[in-house]
Amino acid sequence: MRRSLERAFREFAEARTGQLFRSGCLLTSGDTHLAEDLVQETLGRMYVVWGRSAVRLGNPAAYAQTVLVRTFLAHQRRRSAGERPSDDLPEAVAAGAGDPSLRLTLLDALRQLPPRDRAVIVLRYWEDRSIEETADALHLSSAAVRTRSTRALAKLRAQLGGSVTEFASM
Repeated sequence: MRRSLERAFREFAEARTGQLFRSGCLLTSGDTHLAEDLVQETLGRMYVVWGRSAVRLGNPAAYAQTVLVRTFLAHQRRRSAGERPSDDLPEAVAAGAGDPSLRLTLLDALRQLPPRDRAVIVLRYWEDRSIEETADALHLSSAAVRTRSTRALAKLRAQLGGSVTEFASM
């Protein structure tokens, strides 16, 4: 039984690590090292509850995303979270198609948002979650999610010149 649970968790982790890392990169505005740390922390927390609640987890992928976002928000509350070793050398997200300068521009715009607003944008528009799912993941009301997403999108539009749609294909 234990080996089958470990095998199931290993398969889950291998399948979801890439998606968790990409979401982590968006949450951290391109800080790949912090994104890796968040993914490791998320998978560690998932492993602890995997055997006890594998049956109760209706959607372990969504639960992992929720754990990732909550881990990110907990990290942002720490005093040392605002420290950056260097602001001159931005790191690219993950290798892939698209214009790197557009990606960096979008990551910089996301970096300007407060952590909770950034989490709402990532969950709503990157993870394509509903308002209710986002509210549940962040322990907010649906109205708060709508308000935060509206304000965050307005800030992004102001920073990006009003044309957010060109970044949607990234």
